[in-house]
Amino acid sequence: MTKTAILVDGAFYRKRSRYLRGEKSPTERANELYAYCMTHIRDEKSDPSYHEDRELYRIFYYDCPPLKKTVYHPAMKRGVDFGRSDTYNWTISFFEELKKKRKLALRMGVLSDANAHFSLKADKIKALCQSEITIDDLTESDSSISFSQKGVDMRIGLDIASLAYKKQVNQIILIAGDSDFVPAAKLARREGIDFILDPMEATIRSDLFEHIDGLKTCWKKEKHEKKWMASAEKL
Repeated sequence: MTKTAILVDGAFYRKRSRYLRGEKSPTERANELYAYCMTHIRDEKSDPSYHEDRELYRIFYYDCPPLKKTVYHPAMKRGVDFGRSDTYNWTISFFEELKKKRKLALRMGVLSDANAHFSLKADKIKALCQSEITIDDLTESDSSISFSQKGVDMRIGLDIASLAYKKQVNQIILIAGDSDFVPAAKLARREGIDFILDPMEATIRSDLFEHIDGLKTCWKKEKHEKKWMASAEKL
């Protein structure tokens, strides 16, 4: 029996799932995420590189609380209260739904919003510098909110190290899309952990292949979603 831990970069998952499957309610998205993770556990028979059944150790979900403060928008010339936004309410509800899932642990980072501000998008800065537009031409959609998240990558790395050193699992499946995990992945592999990356069909750098034991995504065809949802309802 292969004991497997699944680690999910929350911000990455929410962005990719919205791109691949569109907008959903907090409950629908939480069920989708859980069912997708369970597909990795139950799909081992279709993967010829594994000869043992997988047993779920735990799903670890990493994210940060949504922005709640009021930030001044220079184009609108007024403050925007993010605590009253649809995005804030959706995200809080989504986290609450995840807390109800069996064997799923939330690992929350810290939102550093002290210097939160609106920044002009790159194409608008270029247009301003080339005198193609003026300040008066700018609209609300030409700016995006900027703030930083702290502690998410660190928590992913610490959990990978802990799982590896304590021999709590034989396999780690990481759902992520960047290369920040590489040092932790190398450590886990040195400790004998089978390390699988799931980028959810996103393109990854070719040099990342040398730091993982396999690349696999279960997000392939529309018809699989009904199977995932049916599986989640039974758990």
